[in-house]
Amino acid sequence: MAQRPLIGVSTYLEAGARWGAWELEAALLPAGYPRLVQRAGGLAALLPPDDPRHAAAAVARLDGLVVAGGPDVEPVRYGAEPGPRTGPPARARDAWELALIDAALAAGTPLLGICRGMQLLNVALGGTLVQHIDGHAEVPGVFGRHGVKPVPGTRYADTVPEETAVPTFHHQAVDRLGTGLLPSAHADDGTVEAIELPAGHTWVLGVQWHPEMGEDLRVMRALITAAS
Repeated sequence: MAQRPLIGVSTYLEAGARWGAWELEAALLPAGYPRLVQRAGGLAALLPPDDPRHAAAAVARLDGLVVAGGPDVEPVRYGAEPGPRTGPPARARDAWELALIDAALAAGTPLLGICRGMQLLNVALGGTLVQHIDGHAEVPGVFGRHGVKPVPGTRYADTVPEETAVPTFHHQAVDRLGTGLLPSAHADDGTVEAIELPAGHTWVLGVQWHPEMGEDLRVMRALITAAS
């Protein structure tokens, strides 16, 4: 059997997590993320927030990296003031995940950003975000679905050539694209739903939706293939 590539997935710290008799700070990640990695043929390693100076050492031990969804990126990271509907900052997580992205790009490690992870990838490369949009997170705590159309000729379109309905929950979006990034999928309302570095670069893709909440393994399998 071929060796499964080791895919790191970023996690977050949550105060007051409860299990059994315990209520403690915990490093958390929805189980859909590691399960998606496993179902697509990889081994999942969870990466809790750490000193950003350790990011390059962590990435050096990985075959691929997933930056997971989560809270809003602090607007100061892209030169903006927080809007009235922007959530509280997660500064330690921002710093750690930006360092992971920088390390993966420098090392040529295949990288997949999911939701917040796509937005953070855009910010890492100098892009900006729209701090609030309507229609992509209708009911708190419930994933919706909408269509996503690939841009012909992109890496994403090679992976998923047809329009698909995807699980979605977000209220922010890519505004100005970061340096070198291309849009590779859009929603019907024009929202950028996927970004990537073009062919000739390391395999780098960000998707605005949540593949870990669906059954389509193609995006994760593409990362696994690149990591192999």
